[in-house]
Amino acid sequence: MIIEAARLAGRDLFARETRSAFWRILGITLMLLIGGWFAVREVFVAYALPWLQHLLPGFPEWLAWIGIVLGFIAGLGMAAAFILLIAPVTAIVAGLFLDGLAETIESRDYPHDSPGKAIPVGQAILYTVKFLGVVIVGNLVALLLLLIPGVNIVAFFLVNGYLFGREFFEFAALRFRSEDEVRQLRSKYAATIFLAGLLIAVVLSIPVVNLLTPLFGALLMVHLHKMIAHRDPEFALPA
Repeated sequence: MIIEAARLAGRDLFARETRSAFWRILGITLMLLIGGWFAVREVFVAYALPWLQHLLPGFPEWLAWIGIVLGFIAGLGMAAAFILLIAPVTAIVAGLFLDGLAETIESRDYPHDSPGKAIPVGQAILYTVKFLGVVIVGNLVALLLLLIPGVNIVAFFLVNGYLFGREFFEFAALRFRSEDEVRQLRSKYAATIFLAGLLIAVVLSIPVVNLLTPLFGALLMVHLHKMIAHRDPEFALPA
């Protein structure tokens, strides 16, 4: 079931119907990354470097050049930090388009099911902020665990597998179900959702490809939710 859902999500990433969302999400994410890189570099040159010159009278020219190099390195560091936060950053951006994206996929691939309902704007904003906070906190914990020998990269995949599995599945299911029913569904299929979340975490770990994490995660869980609903009479959706 997970493999089939992943295959369909991979197909939908580059489908004509999702192309607009694909380019918007990718473009805005890249602008955020590039903007952050230049912002840090400019802040260093405008504030940190003059402060250092004032702190050290007779600031030598060669040290100034070292400062500029350090500013460049700091910019790279900020870019790296943005890359580590690509998932929550793009999740916010993608949140503007995911309901429309899910509606497109549902109507095309599951035309005999009743249509889902878009999450109300207020609830969607709260949900996105909650998602952002949980992902940031979870990844900070994973970052600390990376310093522990024997845990390392396993922590990254376990934390993000759980978080992304849970959050993206809830996004897909809330279009059709109440929060209580979504919790029951998630509890019954916890292992399946977690394994699907691990697949999303794998995408998150691949440089450049990880820019597509929110889009892939949403598509994957839309298909997974529909497959579960079709196979489990307890959680079947009305026709």
